Amino acid sequence: MKLLTALAITATMFASSASAFDPDDLQKLKDTGNCIGCNLESAILSGADLSGADLSGANLKGAYLKGAYLKGAFMHDADLSGADLNDADLNDADLSGANLKGAYLKGAYLFEAYLFESELGGADLSGANLFEADLKFAIMNGAILCNTIMPDGSVIYSGC
Repeated sequence: MKLLTALAITATMFASSASAFDPDDLQKLKDTGNCIGCNLESAILSGADLSGADLSGANLKGAYLKGAYLKGAFMHDADLSGADLNDADLNDADLSGANLKGAYLKGAYLFEAYLFESELGGADLSGANLFEADLKFAIMNGAILCNTIMPDGSVIYSGC
């Protein structure tokens, strides 16, 4: 079980008191590496190692996960709307049914990610790698796909 890096915990603890995340939920994530159904809205988790973490149904709306390691994480039915996942490693992550509407996924690595029935409307996937990702029934209206590697290996240039 992977735990958050000390830097990510420190950054989160000093985040603005206006943040909506639940400090007890953040502590649970730190202690166990999992946080099913937790409220981590607007939490700063940049660069955190959450590989294999179970964040199913968690509220990560507006969370800052830039450069986070979420390889193999379980985030099905999680709310990641407006979250910053730029340059995040989401290789083999389960994001089925997740709300990623308006999320920032520039340069994100989504190789073999499971995005079945996920909401990606308005998400910025510029430069993201979706090779062999499962996008079956995903909603992608208005998604930015500039230099995005699609599941079949083709590169999309729309929205550049």
